Amino acid sequence: MSFALLQTPPNLINWAQSAAVFGIVFGIFFLLRHLMLRSLSRWDSAPDSVSKILHDTLRIPSFLWTIAGSLSVTLETSDLPTSAIRWVAGGSMTFLVLSICVVASNLIVRLANLNARKRGLTFGLSGVSHALVHVFVLLLGATVLLRYFNFDVKPLLTALGVGGLAVALALRDTLANFFAGIHILAEAPLSVGDFIRLSSGEEGTVTDIGWRTTRVLTSNNNVIVIPNEKITSSILTNYALPDARVVIEVHIYAAHHADFEKIRQVAIEEAVQVQDVLPDFTPLVVLDPGILPTHLHCKLIVQVPHRLKQGPVQSDLRIRLLDRFRKEGIPLPAIEQVATFKP
Repeated sequence: MSFALLQTPPNLINWAQSAAVFGIVFGIFFLLRHLMLRSLSRWDSAPDSVSKILHDTLRIPSFLWTIAGSLSVTLETSDLPTSAIRWVAGGSMTFLVLSICVVASNLIVRLANLNARKRGLTFGLSGVSHALVHVFVLLLGATVLLRYFNFDVKPLLTALGVGGLAVALALRDTLANFFAGIHILAEAPLSVGDFIRLSSGEEGTVTDIGWRTTRVLTSNNNVIVIPNEKITSSILTNYALPDARVVIEVHIYAAHHADFEKIRQVAIEEAVQVQDVLPDFTPLVVLDPGILPTHLHCKLIVQVPHRLKQGPVQSDLRIRLLDRFRKEGIPLPAIEQVATFKP
């Protein structure tokens, strides 16, 4: 056997050297990644902190960036074939740009949600704003890739102009809902967390304003999915504007010979003890509609934080008033009188 047959092929040596360089560089980058994530986790471990968001968002992509960075350094120092270097470099660049765009858009959305929750802003919590952020960042990434590969965008823009018209005609309902969602965010007739009612009868709490639909949670714990265009084109009642607080009434019935001042005192004393009755609003008792042929009819007026508290507060007040009337001896209307009364 000749000595030439025992020699290692040059290509195999190049690939082995490249693999060794890749391993060393990958180890260095992986150590730096570990130190970075460790410092973020030690900085602030609260679930809603900026460092926690950065740690969770970068944990998996940073590992992929470590591989991409190691490949880039390996290509710069290797003697691999030009075709292999070109394909690997192009793939690494594409992966790097797209992954950075995805991470950047997710990070912006999560930070916007955090800031919106702290400041009580609802724009950052809506699905339309999230979609706009993702689209904008991905378009920037696509522009970078086109410039990197020296791609002539003029034919592409021409094709997009012609094809965009056809797509707009085919998706006119979807586009109408999309722009209606942007209109909702810009004009803000409703926001996430508001209790609304449409002229068609749907009512509930807004849980999300998406790029095509708005989701409303009803009191029965069901979700109504409403196209955005239906919201902008219908009559909308927003019970959270200009203030979420709601004034409610509790009807009180008593016999003709009952002491109205005693009724007023008892009703106010019981109203201030109910948990969801706002203390800033002084409870009122008015004799309305007043003295009827069969009984006295008055109203207790209180204020609650929002519309969803209306039913529970009214029920609690009725139970308290009934029990207190029995203890204080306040007479209720006779059954036969109420039965014969025709309003």
